[in-house]
Amino acid sequence: MLAGSACERGDKAEVARVDSVKNDSVFAALQKRGEMTMGVDQYTSMHRFEPLPDGGLIVLQRDSADSAGEATIRAHVRVIATAFAAGDFTSPEFVHATDTVPGTAVMSRLKGEITYAASDLPRGGEVRITTKNAAGVKAIHDFLAFQRMDHHAGM
Repeated sequence: MLAGSACERGDKAEVARVDSVKNDSVFAALQKRGEMTMGVDQYTSMHRFEPLPDGGLIVLQRDSADSAGEATIRAHVRVIATAFAAGDFTSPEFVHATDTVPGTAVMSRLKGEITYAASDLPRGGEVRITTKNAAGVKAIHDFLAFQRMDHHAGM
């Protein structure tokens, strides 16, 4: 009986190890697709996805001074602000390797009621997302929560 218990514990440890490696490789693939989309190394960039009462905020910045990387991020936030305003969420769909990013179907449907404003920050840029529509706020919060989780990003 003890041998069975030890074996069970060993199997659980092996499953946890395999899950950890799988999650690491899934995250590494996400980071690579993010780099392809954003144009800068995701491991040396900071992402913040913050829900706000009227929408939210996406912040992308370099970890340290890097004028070329900062310019690339600033251009990227302008591109995604324009795409999102048009109801186009193919960029996050590609980065997250899914056809269904939470919140985006509603955000696309309500595109005329949601504003996306890109601005420069000292080491990158941000997109401020606002709406007066309650369903839009919920969709934005769902979108940002998914981004936070998948990018392993804090607020």
